[in-house]
Amino acid sequence: MDFITHRKYPFIVALLLLLLTVVVFLLTSTDTDTSTIVSYFQAQPQNATVSLSPPPPLIRDADTSSTATNQNAAAAPPLITNETTDQNDNSSNAVGDDAAFDLIKWDVCTGPMAVDYIPCLDNVEAVKKLPSIRHMEHRERHCPSPSPRCLVPLPVGYKLPVLWPKSKDMIWYNNVPHPKLVEYKKDQNWVRKSGDFFVFPGGGTQFKEGVSHYVGFIEKTLPKIKWGKNIRVILDVGCGVASFGGYLLDRDVITMSLAPKDEHEAQIQFALERGIPAILSVIGTQKLTFPDDAYDLIHCARCRVHWDAQGGKPLLELNRILRPGGFFIWSATPVYRHDDRHRSVWNAMVNLTESMCWKAVARTVDSNRIGLVIYQKPVSYSCYKNREENTPPLCDQKNNLNSSWYVPLSNCISRLPTDSKGNLHSWPAPWPQRLSSKPPSLPPDSEEAFNKDTTHWYALVSDVYVGGLAINWSSVRNVMDMNAIYGGFAAALIDQPLWVMNVVPIDAPDTLSIIFDRGLIGMYHDWCESFNTYPRTYDLLHSSFLLSDVTQRCDTADVAVEMDRILRPGGYVLVHDTLEMINKLKPVLHSLQWSTNIYHDQFLVGKKGFWRPTGGET
Repeated sequence: MDFITHRKYPFIVALLLLLLTVVVFLLTSTDTDTSTIVSYFQAQPQNATVSLSPPPPLIRDADTSSTATNQNAAAAPPLITNETTDQNDNSSNAVGDDAAFDLIKWDVCTGPMAVDYIPCLDNVEAVKKLPSIRHMEHRERHCPSPSPRCLVPLPVGYKLPVLWPKSKDMIWYNNVPHPKLVEYKKDQNWVRKSGDFFVFPGGGTQFKEGVSHYVGFIEKTLPKIKWGKNIRVILDVGCGVASFGGYLLDRDVITMSLAPKDEHEAQIQFALERGIPAILSVIGTQKLTFPDDAYDLIHCARCRVHWDAQGGKPLLELNRILRPGGFFIWSATPVYRHDDRHRSVWNAMVNLTESMCWKAVARTVDSNRIGLVIYQKPVSYSCYKNREENTPPLCDQKNNLNSSWYVPLSNCISRLPTDSKGNLHSWPAPWPQRLSSKPPSLPPDSEEAFNKDTTHWYALVSDVYVGGLAINWSSVRNVMDMNAIYGGFAAALIDQPLWVMNVVPIDAPDTLSIIFDRGLIGMYHDWCESFNTYPRTYDLLHSSFLLSDVTQRCDTADVAVEMDRILRPGGYVLVHDTLEMINKLKPVLHSLQWSTNIYHDQFLVGKKGFWRPTGGET
């Protein structure tokens, strides 16, 4: 007994040291990134579906006022390999059959427009068959069928883009090698070439003393406009190189800069390369792909739109997408020049705006003899009811659809938004409270789903997406959420130095009004067609349980080739979906020479390289 007693203490000490060694080994052998993901899953309640299934379902309101209803429908950088990397035991290669990789061979797009090819806007054969181009029909969407599967080539000397915020002021010339605007707008300081770069001085056709002076001029003209407070979401029609929207980013204003693909060569491409939100579109014969009552303010500085054309349809379209009480700023020569031609245009504008009950709340000219007029949309029906003539008429009773996908322009005044009880919507809360406040267009029975969706995305983004996956977020500026729902993904990223284009698919519940109410931007789209953007314009594409639905209508390869077109080399695709869908997508991405990582059989991160097929490949 004495022998055992004398020796038991060293035995216990040795045992404790052994246990301590084991614990230290286990803690230090766990990868930092994947432990973040593990902690996220462990933090969820036993019955939680936040991370293991799609976001909380949308409640589809049967009332016609609900927005949650379906719509109608110079040396090249090194090669990035397609090797899929395991992240310890918490990430795995999907058990997919990469035999499909050997069956998918790619061509490079050819022709004079190949480098900047946009399938639905560069369909030359379809444009040739148009009976008229009087109303900009040739700038509208004409998608080829079947969808092309060629890969867009890189410009010669393409480099990884200049990072934000430096990119706002300068970009690589070789990335957007279009010098036409330098000469065409040399007296207006839109853009200049400086060595290997394009630089953007902040000028514009109406910004003779720079955009900062112009924005201050607007503030002095109408103090009711409080940038980044009551005015958060703006549409800039005919935006040039988006210097107006770029400047306002520092004022907590997000601007959708809009222009067609026309003779002002690559203006939207310049904007996106700078890291400024922009989209290719035109006010022609079809509605813009935005919901009703979306924008707080719409701006046009010499945007070359004939607002009174077609019986005033272009301006009626602005009225549709402008929030009641919102402002339209028109800075154009008819405002401040008084020859017969300009006076005729001005008189037509006066007659049209008065018939629409828009009130001219300010009209002025600055020291540079540049003038503007500011109109305000009514917030009630009183003016409409008191008009001597019902022209243009009010549209039929507002239905439950904000459908604007391939829909002709209307010749009527859109009705004001109301809730299920017929009460007119109020103006959203000031920014930044607006982001987390209840959106005016949110149906009452969708409030719980909205709150769950918000909680879901804040948890998933903070615990998994940022720091838990193989994504270098410092290189990410332009982001697209391909299936945005309520905009929760974008809201959760609001403190990151990036912006998100929130896309609501045309066959998904229509929640785009809610997204705009939150102070975010977005648009409708059909992912079986090409998106209205130039190649190489986004740094990250996010898809949450979208592809399983889309690939029932079109092939996975068609969606993947569009992702490849949109995404910049070095950019990421982040897919949250079923393992079955990931298994279908992974070999297609490998055929494109992308690298992939898969986490917990539900998160796929793909990274695009600089690879393009050579002439020997077919």
